[in-house]
Amino acid sequence: MALMPVKFDLRKRVKLAQGLWLLYWLSVIAGILVFSMGLFFKIELRKRSEMMDNNESHFVPNLLILAGLVACGINAFGGKVCHDSLDPTKFAKWKPMLKNYLSGCFGFNVFLFLVALLCFTMQFQLYFALAEGLRNSIKYYKDTDTPGRCFMKRTLDMTQIEFRCCGNNNYKDWFEVQWISNRYLDFSNEEVKDRVMSNVEGKFLMDSVPFSCCNPGSPRPCIQHHLTNNSAHYDYDHHTEELNIWTHGCREALVSYYGGMMNSIGAFLLLVIGLEVAVMVGLQYLTTSLESLANPEDPESESEGWLLEKSVKETVAEVTAKVKALCKRNQVEGEEQAVATVS
Repeated sequence: MALMPVKFDLRKRVKLAQGLWLLYWLSVIAGILVFSMGLFFKIELRKRSEMMDNNESHFVPNLLILAGLVACGINAFGGKVCHDSLDPTKFAKWKPMLKNYLSGCFGFNVFLFLVALLCFTMQFQLYFALAEGLRNSIKYYKDTDTPGRCFMKRTLDMTQIEFRCCGNNNYKDWFEVQWISNRYLDFSNEEVKDRVMSNVEGKFLMDSVPFSCCNPGSPRPCIQHHLTNNSAHYDYDHHTEELNIWTHGCREALVSYYGGMMNSIGAFLLLVIGLEVAVMVGLQYLTTSLESLANPEDPESESEGWLLEKSVKETVAEVTAKVKALCKRNQVEGEEQAVATVS
């Protein structure tokens, strides 16, 4: 017995075909948006790839780009089928491939759902990639004349300015590294020499931050050097005063930025899945109603469309049996090939 049967006459079939045609082209637009989101996300990650610990963070945008392209192709094909469905001659050429097409649509929806899940879950991986990447970026900030790190300073400065952040976890991360290159240090100066000599690793450490950490909204001129030395500045107490530099770390800011983007994309993908399911169900009703015409020679005759030809239980059992038969056949063919190779 068919699942969820619906009676159709010519007028209903025409309306269904027209509605599906519009929905399919709306789905094409949705596919273009998914592609654009993936491309934008990839560009945003690429802009700060130097601050990422690995390249795995591009896995999600690559999947989004692929999903967008596939969505455009699948839905454009579906729109063409709906356009030709009311012409028996044109529809006849699509009829043999519709079962495979609907199966492909189902698989694509599963794929979209997995991509949406990745958008929600890959934020944790991004968090750790940024944590390690930002730590290394701060470490290599001074290496402006080292191949491969020439633009690290510029990238990190622009990030701190754009996202109003400082350091990895906070501004104190800059106190733990030498972020001024030796070429800009005057080693004849006693203060510089003492500071370097007092460090076990021979680094020039100081309680200072780069200019990009400064908050331009502060009424006081930026205090970026001797941040913990109250006597170095007039009317200043770093314990109680609101510092005129950004106090929260860039990891938090970037994770919030990228995380918000991924959450939005994931939510949009769920909407796209809903749209894809709607057109898939509609196409199933349209094709079954055309196949079950009471009088195939009379396009105005009544017909019945259904969601599944059999009940859910019977359909699942049938699909399972087909999969088992296919696996068994592949196994037999493999054994035959192995025997032929041995002989």
